[in-house]
Amino acid sequence: MASATKLAMILVVDDEENAREGLSRILSKEGYTVETAADGKEAIEVIKRLSFDLVITDMRMPYMDGFEVLREIKKLDQDVGVIMITAYGEVESYLEAMNLGAFEYINKPVRVNELKRVITKVLEDRRKRAEGAGPASA
Repeated sequence: MASATKLAMILVVDDEENAREGLSRILSKEGYTVETAADGKEAIEVIKRLSFDLVITDMRMPYMDGFEVLREIKKLDQDVGVIMITAYGEVESYLEAMNLGAFEYINKPVRVNELKRVITKVLEDRRKRAEGAGPASA
């Protein structure tokens, strides 16, 4: 089961280069194939060219914020798992992200073990839906 999730394609979207590259290194070491984008516009262009299992996106970025990125992702591929990350954890933002279809909302600084746990949940849920089993609770 774990080996199936390791083959996942993940897009990391963050306007902060250190955050983007740090997450990319961590995820690559875990065996995931990782692409990065410096902002929402770039992310959407990458998503139009490549197929991803998961997108991890920052909330506050220039050009397009995380909510706009999430809306566009869901228009392009409803099944892509999306994890929102932010340094500005607010209840309203959390609720909006979840209503727009985010799988999870994580506050910065990102704790690696928490991120790994959430990624595993997202990919397992995606695998079950692809197999026709429905969400984990079904």
